[in-house]
Amino acid sequence: MRLSAAINSFKSSNLISWKTTGKLQQTLAGCIELSGKTLHSGKVSKVKIWPGFAGEGRYFEFHSNLIPASIDFVRESLLCTTLCKDGYKIRTVEHLLSALEAKGIDNCRIQIQSLDSEDTEVEVPFFDGSANAWVEAIEQVGRKEALDRCGNNVEKLAPHLSEPFYVSRNDSFMAAFPASKVHISCGIDFPKVPAIGCQWFSSAALDDSYEKHIACSRTFCIYEEVEHMCSMGLIKGGSLDNAIVCSATKGWLNPPLRFPDEPCRHKVLDLIGDLSLFARSGSQGFPMARVISFKVSALSLSLGVSVRLNRVKLNKKILVN
Repeated sequence: MRLSAAINSFKSSNLISWKTTGKLQQTLAGCIELSGKTLHSGKVSKVKIWPGFAGEGRYFEFHSNLIPASIDFVRESLLCTTLCKDGYKIRTVEHLLSALEAKGIDNCRIQIQSLDSEDTEVEVPFFDGSANAWVEAIEQVGRKEALDRCGNNVEKLAPHLSEPFYVSRNDSFMAAFPASKVHISCGIDFPKVPAIGCQWFSSAALDDSYEKHIACSRTFCIYEEVEHMCSMGLIKGGSLDNAIVCSATKGWLNPPLRFPDEPCRHKVLDLIGDLSLFARSGSQGFPMARVISFKVSALSLSLGVSVRLNRVKLNKKILVN
């Protein structure tokens, strides 16, 4: 079973129920416009984010094609999360979606374009490798109550777990436990890269701590893996300005780090962006749960693992570092 089918089965199963948050759906109070170089293609792309109608959620517009920011449209890709519909692809969406989810922008239209009008594939600008640029832009324009096309406000829902959920492969795992609030704990382990080693970070991921402690954490990579990634046609736009790079023998090549555990915090940033894809009709995507992950990366990366949800065996895909 493909990743999207497995996650959709999880989303629609008895494991999840949708309950009110006691809040109304929100959108941007103005338009955001940013452009910049992308990570993998190295091209420049431009993004305009417009206020959206309540109940319509977050969605991309590319060459007049609308692609919802939903797990239904996730496709497998290397080193980023990719949405695809009708042959059009939006890559590296996780940082932007992480910021929108954490800052409570439930509904918006994300218009994106490449400088090459013939492209059927486009990436979200990468900036410094964190979500800082998006958070700052959201803060600048502010947010407001979203109204539907009839002028009515809409209640905001959130997914709640009815029982614990667990998926694993070897020493990599993700677990989620029912809770009244969002809480996330993330661990990584790079035993062959001593400067990173084993790290853990915990946070109430959707409160004010996101902006202070998560959004500014940058993408990281291992120096000894760079040549291999380049040979695969990836990270053409990568540089010491948009990622922190660590060598197994020499340590960090472009210090200082913003936090001692910045790599682990960035994994939390990515995870929030990926789990935001559970959102539907302007609801919250990240489940009201205590989520614990260890050595797990983006949902769009693939290694098959078997899980049992409500006595149904499904295939879910994760990347083991």
